[in-house]
Amino acid sequence: MKHQSFMLKSALLIYIIAVLYITLLAWNYGASLGPAGPGGRNYNVIPFRSIYRIATFSPTIIDPIRILLGNVIMFVPLGFLLPTIWRNMRKQMTIVTIGFLFSFSIELSQFLFTHRVANIDDVILNSFGTWIGFMIFSFYLWTKQHVLIITK
Repeated sequence: MKHQSFMLKSALLIYIIAVLYITLLAWNYGASLGPAGPGGRNYNVIPFRSIYRIATFSPTIIDPIRILLGNVIMFVPLGFLLPTIWRNMRKQMTIVTIGFLFSFSIELSQFLFTHRVANIDDVILNSFGTWIGFMIFSFYLWTKQHVLIITK
């Protein structure tokens, strides 16, 4: 059991490092959709504005899938791993709030320390991904508790 806990916590740590690398240090893919803020930085504080623009004005279906679905999928592991590792984090609101706060802190860091676009839509999509991860965990837990597997 301790080995499994160590492996899960290690996976969470690697996941967090990967998300921070992707969101703060890796490529800067996307358009500056908001007004220039302090230091010429760009931001979007209007919910669903960039989602609408990406879905409507992208020349192919690839960009909306990569950008929108990528923001959702990137946070699914967080919603699954947290309640898997810690029993006291098995409440939907707790997990979604943690996902929201993690995503918000990334967007704030992007605004303050990088030349990327800080975007409320990313927070919305990331929080939704966290919720999906929690729902997958909930289904896993329910299945584990209610489905009897008979082996010969």
